[in-house]
Amino acid sequence: MSDVSTPPTEEMALSPAPLKPLGKVLAVTSGKGGVGKTFVSANLAAALAKRGQKVLVLDADLGLANLDVVLNLYPKITLHDVFTGKAKLEEAIVRAPGGFSVLLAGSGMVEYSRLTPNVREDFLRIMSGLLPHYDIVLLDTGAGISDVVLFAVSLASEVLVVATPEPTSLTDAYATIKVLVGEQKRKIIRTVINQTARMGDGRAITTQLQQVLDRFVVAKPGENVRLVHMGDIPADPSVRQAVMRRQLLLQSMPGCPAALAISQLAAKLEDSLISRNK
Repeated sequence: MSDVSTPPTEEMALSPAPLKPLGKVLAVTSGKGGVGKTFVSANLAAALAKRGQKVLVLDADLGLANLDVVLNLYPKITLHDVFTGKAKLEEAIVRAPGGFSVLLAGSGMVEYSRLTPNVREDFLRIMSGLLPHYDIVLLDTGAGISDVVLFAVSLASEVLVVATPEPTSLTDAYATIKVLVGEQKRKIIRTVINQTARMGDGRAITTQLQQVLDRFVVAKPGENVRLVHMGDIPADPSVRQAVMRRQLLLQSMPGCPAALAISQLAAKLEDSLISRNK
């Protein structure tokens, strides 16, 4: 396994060739904002890096990026600079706390709020340059079902939908899953339920979503989509403390219930992601 602390040193080729979904790419997405998706992405990356994986998180929320805020980073070069040719890909990769790398997007980039041919081509070139250098690439997508979000998700063979027990979150999670099945013919989608009050709540919620999908959504004639519940992340005051301090929970309070749940999530996801590349 590659050393997680060693960034790529050679110039990364930016091939324009289209990508098929690869097992080493995980899209972390959600139906609505405010459910902790970026928090999960960052801490999941730290947990995977701790397990020996060489991990990069790409901030794929091109219009409303906030991964830099969560990680307390102030990048001089962003994905925008790579897209516009002002910087090389390797120059934009930043070492994050927690032993993983990040490629940060600039916030408020209106030109990336919809999927134009240029944005699509730029995104594909970036991914082609990244994939040979990392064991796992996490795509921290925007929320919802915009064309940019759906395109980012289409590059991943594994999708993790983050939701909370709130009715609005679950309604939007269902809508997102329905679109992913209809447009991308997804047969398996993984879920994690954040901010649960009691053990087992997340599994019950996923079961309810599955029942609705079984009634109204099919991947193809005669075949239903399968939701795989990957775990619950309990409501934990330590999370707010870490977010307010702009620290990784796995570093500041690794023994708290939410951090332990994310570590367990990383172990489960590692099996499904890495097994695809063997």
